[in-house]
Amino acid sequence: MNTAQVKELYDKVREELKKIIIGQEQIIEHLLISLFAGGHVLIEGVPGLAKTLLAKGVSRSVSGNFGRIQFTPDLMPSDIIGTTIYDGTSGSFSVKKGPVFCNILLADEINRSPAKTQSALLQAMQEKCVTIDGTDYEVDSFFMCIATQNPIEMEGTYPLPEAQVDRFLMKLSIDYPSLTEEQEMLMRYRDGFDAEQIEAAGIAPAVSRDEILSLQSAMKNVVVDDKIITYISEIVAKTRDYPGLIFGASPRGCVALLKTARVRAAFHGRDYVVPDDIKHLAYPVLCHRIILDAEAEIEGLTPQDYIDRILKEVQVPR
Repeated sequence: MNTAQVKELYDKVREELKKIIIGQEQIIEHLLISLFAGGHVLIEGVPGLAKTLLAKGVSRSVSGNFGRIQFTPDLMPSDIIGTTIYDGTSGSFSVKKGPVFCNILLADEINRSPAKTQSALLQAMQEKCVTIDGTDYEVDSFFMCIATQNPIEMEGTYPLPEAQVDRFLMKLSIDYPSLTEEQEMLMRYRDGFDAEQIEAAGIAPAVSRDEILSLQSAMKNVVVDDKIITYISEIVAKTRDYPGLIFGASPRGCVALLKTARVRAAFHGRDYVVPDDIKHLAYPVLCHRIILDAEAEIEGLTPQDYIDRILKEVQVPR
């Protein structure tokens, strides 16, 4: 699969999503970059901004199995990965697999459950298998978790552990639509659109499971110059000793920036990565991997502010 074919698939999926999502062009692009890079996505925003609708739209535009978990305070790890059940008739135990055994998993409002339940996804997200009563069971080779969460300062939410957050390739923040976009949304509802019945929107599978796997493999052919490698490593290394930051990005963040940059290059019809790919993706890939100290938070600074500063200080390769 070449870059022209990758761009064609990207355009097809994006057009399907536009049937239910108005605006949010950058969010859609980043979400599809994660899909084609084989990573997981955490989407944050206040209630009512179509986070769940977007995740459902992606699942319908890709032919594959879809699973959904509504995270609540009383959700147990076994409700996610599955459990063993005793059959009184046969006198034996059988495994009942949980919703994590799918291609695209929607973890809705993931921060409504405590860390013990959230961590049940860790093994599946990183190793693509889960352990039930001491036995490992593999999930599909094409497995993507799309998790949604409300801002952690909202009542009844639990911050995700750092180990959990780091396993998300990107963290995306959805903001309110513009006035024009909201008016267009209202017109759609006036004309019969219903977000609770998105099957009526006519979203068709635009890419198959096998095409996704083939595409992910083809990304290895996108050229990454040694200067780009140096640029990525210098950006990430600077997050680890920058004043105002307690923790910087992990090596997993370095790899994530490389993988996503290759996909973005293909989306733009190139078979090579340029510095602008790195600059563009540094925010969704790195912001959730750095932790600010108390003084920086009191001053009202954000991870985006620090990534801004770091990108300005690291020399761009030519």
